[in-house]
Amino acid sequence: MTYTSPSPLILKLFFVCIYLFSGACSAMVPVQVIAENRVKLEQFQMGYFVDKSEQMPFEEVRQQAFQVSSNGVSLGTASKTTWVKIELENAKSTPIKLYLHHPYAYHNSKIELYEVVDGELTRARLLDMDDKTTQQWMYRGSAVFDFTLAAQQHKTLFVKSLAFSHQWFVLNLYDEDHSKRELLGQYTDIALLVGMILALIVYNLLLFLSSRLREHFFYACYLISGGFWIALSYGLLADLFNVYGSVTLKWHLSLVSMPIFILLFMVNIFETKRKYPIEHGALLSILTLLIFEFVYGLFDIVTALKYSSTLAAIMMVVSLSVTCSMLVRKHPIARFFLFGHGLFIFFSTLAVFFYKGKAEFNYINSHGVGIGIVLEALVLSLIMAYRIRTLEKLKATQADLQLLASTDPLTQLFNRRHFSLAANLLLEQAKQTGQPVSIAMIDIDHFKQINDTYGHALGDKSIKRVADVIRGQCRHEDILARYGGEEFVILMPDTVLHEGYVVAERIRQALEKMTIQVDRDQSVSCTISVGLAEVDADAPDLQNTIDHADQALYSAKNNGRNQSQLYSLA
Repeated sequence: MTYTSPSPLILKLFFVCIYLFSGACSAMVPVQVIAENRVKLEQFQMGYFVDKSEQMPFEEVRQQAFQVSSNGVSLGTASKTTWVKIELENAKSTPIKLYLHHPYAYHNSKIELYEVVDGELTRARLLDMDDKTTQQWMYRGSAVFDFTLAAQQHKTLFVKSLAFSHQWFVLNLYDEDHSKRELLGQYTDIALLVGMILALIVYNLLLFLSSRLREHFFYACYLISGGFWIALSYGLLADLFNVYGSVTLKWHLSLVSMPIFILLFMVNIFETKRKYPIEHGALLSILTLLIFEFVYGLFDIVTALKYSSTLAAIMMVVSLSVTCSMLVRKHPIARFFLFGHGLFIFFSTLAVFFYKGKAEFNYINSHGVGIGIVLEALVLSLIMAYRIRTLEKLKATQADLQLLASTDPLTQLFNRRHFSLAANLLLEQAKQTGQPVSIAMIDIDHFKQINDTYGHALGDKSIKRVADVIRGQCRHEDILARYGGEEFVILMPDTVLHEGYVVAERIRQALEKMTIQVDRDQSVSCTISVGLAEVDADAPDLQNTIDHADQALYSAKNNGRNQSQLYSLA
């Protein structure tokens, strides 16, 4: 069998068919018929074409086959130069002025608009985000192009979108009234999200300043990165400050710093360094990659952003695996963190597919990262509240233990050990200020007889009643303690000896009138003996003063009890 080359006529017919087929494909883009004065086209069909060479001239682009799609597309990182074709027809007998909105124009490097009527180019416009002289069509982060459809006119719009990294956009058509309304309320939702995050940032920074717990700092930094990225990526910064173009490219590194801080938060909140070395190693590994990407992005942000989605996916897998491991190990906050981080991972995964051009254009997919950040932030705030409550309970328990260690269990007065610590501290202060200090030693008279006659139960009851009376008669600034057995001690600051004697006598007289019921028909009385001594102002010595007060106490007992005696050097 021999091969015969096709004739030139056949080849010509073949190429003509190819040309006609491509023209037919191009003509498949549906025509949007404008039949009313009020126009609000937010869902319609258009066509797109990806210029892989990124240098194709307009006249050549016009001849290409355009893929029919909705008016919102996400095409990933391999479609930096994308053309859109919109077919319009004015069915009215009067002209109409329309506005083409590109609400995510702040993401792009350049946008070009070409108007074609009857095969002729009638108008071309260039919007360069880095050239202020071309930015008359930018308004609050959106590109807004006005154009007119004459009566019964058919017009084709070609929009060229040049992206820095990921190609995604939506195009809408409005009349003048709807155009103004759309621009006024465009970023209200983003402002609300950022406002919520800002409140959490302030709250956690204040918590960090008061507690010095690093998890509050890392959480606040995570919120700062996330809030800034939401404001940047969803147009709030462009809206408020008119910043866009290549100057904002490096600001997208906040998307890299955000997972860095959430991983540091996990290291601290789960205490992986001390308790879970395998999980700690996994977190540090991905943390190292993220830090490397952040540093690399300072020099080549476009390449760094190109791989950010992939690295984000790896980070999600690692952090989710570690959280599941914490859940298996029954860490108390693992289930809360898993819920919050799971929400972030779910919505961010939708966003990753969206940015890679694998998911359709809708609000949830395009705003997935922002939604995930806010939901995770709210759940993590509950974790922080749980941690604060847990720490408060721990501190309360420690305070209770400290109180138990310093308190006499029977009378609830300070014990001897705590009295010594508090008294020595007060004597140091008194020495600096030159204030007098007096000490009273108190002993229950004939306590052994009460114990032997009525038993230890009544003896304990007597000690408690005496302690209550002494406590009631002491001043707020006095330090009262059970010194041992039936002995009590009072340290009275800013009190000279004779003033201390007045306090002691008031206590003694109150106890003299007190009776303790033994049973229905019998009661006993308690009296006390008191010895008082004043601290030497020149050389304050606690134990020496107590010894002097003890000597005065023995004098009171030897002189018949139920009295107060002052220590005298003579």
